Amino acid sequence: MQEVTSNIYRMESRRILATLIRLLGNFELAEEALHDAFVAAAEQWPRDGVPVYPRAWLISTGRFKAIDKLRRRARFDASLTQLALQIELDGAEKPSDREEIKDDRLRLIFTCCHPLLTPDMQLALTLREVCGLKTEEIARAFLTSAPTVAQRIVRAKAKIREACVPYEIPALCDLRDRLEIVLHVIYLIFNEGYSFTSDSVSERQNLCDEAIRLGCLLIELVPDPEAAGLLALMLLQGSRRDANRSPDKQIILLHDQDRSRWHMEDIVEGTKLVNKVMAGNAVGFYTLQAAIAAVHAQARSTTETNWNRIVALYDLLLLADPSPVIELNRAVAIAMRDGPNAGLSLIDALLNRGELHNYHLAHATRADLLRRLDKPAEAQQAYQQALHLTVAGPDQRFIQGKLAELKVLF
Repeated sequence: MQEVTSNIYRMESRRILATLIRLLGNFELAEEALHDAFVAAAEQWPRDGVPVYPRAWLISTGRFKAIDKLRRRARFDASLTQLALQIELDGAEKPSDREEIKDDRLRLIFTCCHPLLTPDMQLALTLREVCGLKTEEIARAFLTSAPTVAQRIVRAKAKIREACVPYEIPALCDLRDRLEIVLHVIYLIFNEGYSFTSDSVSERQNLCDEAIRLGCLLIELVPDPEAAGLLALMLLQGSRRDANRSPDKQIILLHDQDRSRWHMEDIVEGTKLVNKVMAGNAVGFYTLQAAIAAVHAQARSTTETNWNRIVALYDLLLLADPSPVIELNRAVAIAMRDGPNAGLSLIDALLNRGELHNYHLAHATRADLLRRLDKPAEAQQAYQQALHLTVAGPDQRFIQGKLAELKVLF
């Protein structure tokens, strides 16, 4: 029975919390109610059996527990009596309605990503409340301290409470601006999981899985071309999750990956999504990145990749979102198409502009091109500069490995 309760908590707790937040109108009270509901389940279910609709049972139990708690506290604060009565009246709706609960999760995403909050607050609150990650897990993933993350979450909840932010999906006229924030936060969650700032494989995969889950939920309830493009991007990049690291946690670059370990079901689903969006008129930032990932996914090797297509897509991406990092990626594609000298000249121009001077991947990419041009001394210097700018353990080990290879080869 304990295993059953644990499984339900793992699978349903975030959905239940989202509905309790709507019913109770308060993050802290909803979290207490969620805890009390599962405590009650642990006591009653072994005796009475698991209810036919456990999620609805837990929502109802949590709401009643919260009302009882407010009534007890009302002995010291009379204003809570009216709040308890209002919650009881509002609870007449059926919490077991599946579509309502799905909408609750979407409401929670938009609330956590409210423009009133800073990006750090949005990200921390989404990971905690929507994804259910522990404060320590969030801190480790983003290379910060647990108290810092906890403070961000507390401040975010306080801002939402003080500003009386409505717990709702924005009106159609506001949805576009708010949706962009939500997509950005989901992308950050996935990108952090897919990148290599953490050594914990489980934490990285957890972040990727949660981001994809949120992406699926979003396009189901708010059909939007860019939301579909983001989901396609996450599926296509996530398809490489078993091939982008060695058993000893070393980074494996795209051209060295064993493509037989890529997840074909994700590639098929992601490619279908991106092709559908690309066939329309609204092609944006995430969709173009997904289209690039699809070209890579369809090639049997780096040499068989359609680099002309990738360069053309990067040209479109630069028009959609001018960025020196995108210029760097385009330079890599040009180096693959036209040779390392062509890419190196573009990267040197970027570094001379100063925009990527402190970006370790720019120097690491430059070092790789210099290595391919048989310029070991210059490559070593560029790798050393990249190593100096790197703080993540996996990236540091990767660059140190490249420096060691240079000593052996040259």
